Amino acid sequence: MDITAKCCHKEMESYGQCVTSHPSTWQQHCQDLKMKVAQCTSSHPVIQKIRTDCSKEFTEFEHCLRENQNSPTFCSVHVARFLGCAETVDLAGVPVNPVPRPS
Repeated sequence: MDITAKCCHKEMESYGQCVTSHPSTWQQHCQDLKMKVAQCTSSHPVIQKIRTDCSKEFTEFEHCLRENQNSPTFCSVHVARFLGCAETVDLAGVPVNPVPRPS
């Protein structure tokens, strides 16, 4: 999570503010910002490894958010499981600061 925050702070901040500002309609209002966070993080090797190793926990968290759009705080157990999984991912050999690819 620290790597996501370091690499994509601006995108995550905007998305978080959008979700907070639209508690009952954030799925619709914040979709473009969610995609910007996903695009920002999708190429980072550490995040790719966590997504792979913790895909079940992340999928369950996303499912909970979809089912509880009006009360996203209901999913705190799911996010805790995902974060717990992410903390246990073995990052040995994964480049933490990869050289950015030219676009």
